[in-house]
Amino acid sequence: MQELIELAKDVRAARQRGAEEGLTQDEIAFYDALAENESAVEAMGNDALKLIAHELLVSLQGNVTVDWSRRESARARMRVLVKRILRKHGYPPDMQDAAVQTVLRQAEALSASWVA
Repeated sequence: MQELIELAKDVRAARQRGAEEGLTQDEIAFYDALAENESAVEAMGNDALKLIAHELLVSLQGNVTVDWSRRESARARMRVLVKRILRKHGYPPDMQDAAVQTVLRQAEALSASWVA
């Protein structure tokens, strides 16, 4: 029961933080995925990561299909899309692979609501 209470507090805190930053819940999920690496935050800054998170959300939502997470060709296309966006905005190259994997995990978790 205590774990559920803690989870609810975490969700509430994430929503509030998203509202303070001017990000939607989905955008804050991608922002957190990108900001996992502290040196990326220091190198790029908060505003750049918010911009990338927004662009990732728009691009991924526009390219998601119902079964994208199961078909390797669709997953590869999404990986390329994420890598292009990160490269375009100058995300540190040595951290891109980890960021791509984290962003794709977030997209898998969120995409059910996008196609519904």
